[in-house]
Amino acid sequence: MKQTTINREFRLTGMGLHTGRTVTVSVKPASADFGIAFRRTDRFNIVTQPALATNVSETARGTTIGRGRHNIATIEHIMSALHGSQVDNAVVELDGGEVPILDGSARPWTQQIERVGLRELEAERRTARFDAPIHFENPDTGSVFDVVPADTFSVDCIIDFPNSVIGRQTAVLDDFSQYASAVAPCRTFVFLHEIEPLLHLNLIKGGSLDNALVFVNKDLGSRQLKRLERTFRKDASQFRVHDGVLNTTDPYYPNEPARHKLLDFIGDIRLVGFPMVGHFTIYKPGHKANAAFSRYLIKHFETK
Repeated sequence: MKQTTINREFRLTGMGLHTGRTVTVSVKPASADFGIAFRRTDRFNIVTQPALATNVSETARGTTIGRGRHNIATIEHIMSALHGSQVDNAVVELDGGEVPILDGSARPWTQQIERVGLRELEAERRTARFDAPIHFENPDTGSVFDVVPADTFSVDCIIDFPNSVIGRQTAVLDDFSQYASAVAPCRTFVFLHEIEPLLHLNLIKGGSLDNALVFVNKDLGSRQLKRLERTFRKDASQFRVHDGVLNTTDPYYPNEPARHKLLDFIGDIRLVGFPMVGHFTIYKPGHKANAAFSRYLIKHFETK
């Protein structure tokens, strides 16, 4: 198959999940063999940051590439959309340091890619195939990754939370044709008890009930409702809990958390630098483990 890029530039503007700052992202076509790279246009010296796991500098509540004044945070959703839409080459330019959270999913990016369309390039697509099974574990997170040879890219994702609100869930991608409808719309999620500590860490300033599912492990007391009023700037009467979810909207799928973890993995695994063909079974994925696995795969293919 031939390599691809997008037909023409598109832009989206939104608020960063952690910084709370408004950022405009411009996604531009790129030539064959360029790959995917990010640039901050708000810096005097514009540095191109290749979207590679070896360039990942932080994985707390998102994937960050680059360091210092040129770092770019929360790239996983746009990377997922580019990978899921099979875009091989693109330049992503931002006038800030964090990709906007938008609705908490990859759908806005996927919709824009579908709107402008893809263009085939002359060069053949570099696709890496597995000739034997691979097993990788991350002891820090309890994550386990297995890959077996296959003719397409496919993923079985398993998450396992020690509570009854989410618990153990699975999500599956059999083919990229399923991505736009079954994976891209699935939103990020957080537990209610995690919100205040994250705010104290100067994170999720751009979070809201419109771009994340908030799961609740126990009944809400009056003091907690008061804190929620201050956090989300809404009257306590607007809060409700249905099937363990605090939100103004319902989950799109019963297993939306597992589907979102699958979405994140599809973005993070593209940081290997090129598409891969194989069947992945992933248990308890997360940004830290995904980045470690991607770095492992980079070394694996370098030695072949």
